[in-house]
Amino acid sequence: MERRKALRLTASMVGGTIVGSEVFLSGCSTSEKPGNLFSQDEIMLLDEIGETILPHTDKSPGAKAAQIGRFMTNIVQDCYDENDRKTFKSGIREVIAVAQEKYDQGFAELPMENRLNLLTLFDQQAAKELENDQVHFFTMMKQLTIWGYFSSETGATKALRFNPIPGRYEGCLPYHPGEPAWA
Repeated sequence: MERRKALRLTASMVGGTIVGSEVFLSGCSTSEKPGNLFSQDEIMLLDEIGETILPHTDKSPGAKAAQIGRFMTNIVQDCYDENDRKTFKSGIREVIAVAQEKYDQGFAELPMENRLNLLTLFDQQAAKELENDQVHFFTMMKQLTIWGYFSSETGATKALRFNPIPGRYEGCLPYHPGEPAWA
């Protein structure tokens, strides 16, 4: 490549980033950012729901150890649009209402078997709504639980194999049944 052509390309790339940065950063305005949408009780309930989805075992801690309720509320509050926030919030109220109606207890007080029955009911409802291209609150909760857990320090280091400083690439490593996946 000729020197002049390389200088022209470099100048256009640098100039484009300087001129385009104002347009890019204008998308980061926080004019519509909602306040704190979730109470501490709701966060604790989401921890319990997450723990039911990914429970503590002898080999790894559960979702509650990864503070999954805080993760869910942060993502819903900061990243979801208004309709999805309303769906998620109404889902929390529905979990509370159905647990009270069906078992006459709060979700956190239910034995694990009843928790699983309740979440299975919501999962079946979510599958039906998925067929109609609708988003169900339980689908959101389940996806956020899995994402938050396996991207947390707890999930990545205790449930998965973790290598903090990768070495050289070795494409053919032996796999032994029962080994966790790599983080």
